[in-house]
Amino acid sequence: MEYRKLKDQDQDESSAPGDLESLRGKPIPAVSPVELSKWKLKSAVTIALTFLTSSQAILIVWSKRAGKYEYSVTPANFSVEALKCAMSLAALARIWRNAGVTEDNSLSAKLDEVIVYPIPAFLYLVKNLLQYYVFVYVDAPGYQILKNFNIISTGILYRIIVKRKLSEIQWAAFIILCAGCTTAQLNPK
Repeated sequence: MEYRKLKDQDQDESSAPGDLESLRGKPIPAVSPVELSKWKLKSAVTIALTFLTSSQAILIVWSKRAGKYEYSVTPANFSVEALKCAMSLAALARIWRNAGVTEDNSLSAKLDEVIVYPIPAFLYLVKNLLQYYVFVYVDAPGYQILKNFNIISTGILYRIIVKRKLSEIQWAAFIILCAGCTTAQLNPK
């Protein structure tokens, strides 16, 4: 509710409405082709990310034969990361061709900025490698449900490390999510 109050205070009368509530009883304003194009691009990226994220678990499970992988998971993980890097560099090259190199899209960085990159990169590497080993014991839907536990751990670590209080609604959402994950993992027999 506090966000809504702040948002209402920041919005002046001349600005375009940001939500459907403010349009009640008023005609819907026209959307420019540029805004429509941005919305379509965001929608396509969201759908692609959702599809790729959910299909990853299924494809890893399908690649098992008799409960084992017929390939080494470390080179497989490296290949996936190399492909993502190549796709990112191709997208960056396209941006450079269309918009040119600017301060926002240049590849220059200071040492104090770059020195912290290996920490999350190493954790991401470990997570991706463990993912293959988890699929030896868990099926794809079970894995997706277990992945929701990272929301709970993130909330708890956010509270401990950042020392910010979470609202009652956020704590209730954590408890409901935890109960849902636990219930989904119960054996029906």
